[in-house]
Amino acid sequence: MLTHIVCWKYKPGTTQEMRVEHRARLMALTKIIDNITSFNVGEDILHIERAFDKGLVALFPDREALDFYLDHAEHQKVAAFGRELSDKIVSVDFLNE
Repeated sequence: MLTHIVCWKYKPGTTQEMRVEHRARLMALTKIIDNITSFNVGEDILHIERAFDKGLVALFPDREALDFYLDHAEHQKVAAFGRELSDKIVSVDFLNE
């Protein structure tokens, strides 16, 4: 099993409507792309200085499934939208033990 985590720090001026649309586009990927074991997207609730605005945690059965997701054309469109909204994006992918 692989865990895929992504966090977005939105640009100033990113509206609530844009944030909602970003989440909706991300969540729609679960209906389009196969082999996603678990997929959660949420807004930060603490709002501390080091916090990012939105986070995604997804589980995939293996590297092949993660690579398929990452390379999928629909994921690429959503990723581009996230980049447009963000000052900074961080991610980490790791094997679950």
